Amino acid sequence: MKLSSRCRFQTNGISEIEADMGSETMQKLLQLKGGRVSRGISDIGINNISCLQSDSEFRNDVHHAATETYLITRLALTLLRYLGIGTRWMSKLVRLYLYALFLMPGFIQVGFNYYFSRYIHRSIVYGDEPRNRLDLYIPPYCDDDIPKPVVIFVTGGAWIIGYKAWAALLGQQLADHNIIVACLDYRNFPQGSISDMVADVTAGIGYVCQNITNFGGDPNRVFLAGQSAGAHLAACALVKQAQKEGFEDPTKLSWSSCKLKAFLAISGGYNLTKLVDHFHKRGLYRSIFLSVMEGEESLPLFSPELLVLSPSFREAVPLLPPISLFHGTADYSILYDASVAFGNTLQSVGAKVTTTLYARKTHTDLFLQDPMRGGADELLADILAVVHEGDEEAKAEDIMLMKTRRRLVPEFLLQLAHNVSPF
Repeated sequence: MKLSSRCRFQTNGISEIEADMGSETMQKLLQLKGGRVSRGISDIGINNISCLQSDSEFRNDVHHAATETYLITRLALTLLRYLGIGTRWMSKLVRLYLYALFLMPGFIQVGFNYYFSRYIHRSIVYGDEPRNRLDLYIPPYCDDDIPKPVVIFVTGGAWIIGYKAWAALLGQQLADHNIIVACLDYRNFPQGSISDMVADVTAGIGYVCQNITNFGGDPNRVFLAGQSAGAHLAACALVKQAQKEGFEDPTKLSWSSCKLKAFLAISGGYNLTKLVDHFHKRGLYRSIFLSVMEGEESLPLFSPELLVLSPSFREAVPLLPPISLFHGTADYSILYDASVAFGNTLQSVGAKVTTTLYARKTHTDLFLQDPMRGGADELLADILAVVHEGDEEAKAEDIMLMKTRRRLVPEFLLQLAHNVSPF
């Protein structure tokens, strides 16, 4: 365990790309190539896409944002009927409002890029279920013939308010380092329960693995990552997929756990049986949590830490990719003990795992405040070290780029956000 102080996709025809990218983007690419599509977006040249959007595209963007806002609001109101209105939740809502207000300068900049950058393809459909969508972040210099590493990212949100755009900041940062990022959306409670979420994430991973070469990705350098509840869901999908590979025909599976280069899990919880009481004390009441998890009897079935200890999983252990766990020692949403325990368990069964702890970092410091500070970022540096392992040229470029990262939020606002964070 490390302590940081740091405490330390070629296509065969147009229809394939249309299905993956959406008709509007496809029309742009066809215009640029005189109606001919040859080898995917990387050969066409993303840099050639015009910066100016048509009025129709702008209206579509606004409509998309309004639709997503309506969906999240409706789900939030449904959730409130479960929770009721008490002093604890009123206090958290006030703190959440202040937290968002203090970080608003950063959110505005990230949000503007998210909706208007020509390098971000939003809401690509990966499945048939509601919210089976993903956002794709393409590196600004993706017009060469060199396939890029790919990170599939699953966002957090307490299994209730998760949304793919929550990873917009990380997606943009990794894309700046010549990495393609696919951020998955998935059904949240009460729209779906835990088995639905894991099924969505599994389907999303399969879609990316099967289609990423169309976007210039390297199928031999695909990484799985997640944060908070997203780390738990990604871990569930990974472990359960490894189990399937032991007794199912691999040719019938959409992806293979052993072909992933690595799994990176940030601030996650991996033993649900130990989290029930902790979440209850923090306002995610036991009755709600058990409803999300389909009852107390299902907790072990969706606890990766317990699943890897099962005798039936022994043959699947070698199928797991190298695993990197990251956690802040001042995280009160999910205590860092969760990552330490999962790391120890993985090590005990023979899996390759490293655990990195960050001194005095909270649940949101690692994922939001630190990246908005600009300059060197411990977590980002550690993620890049895994993705660019063995690529000394890329590592050197990472160091140079880190020095030029600009600040998004003034320091005093970051400190205020740290102090009032409800997470």
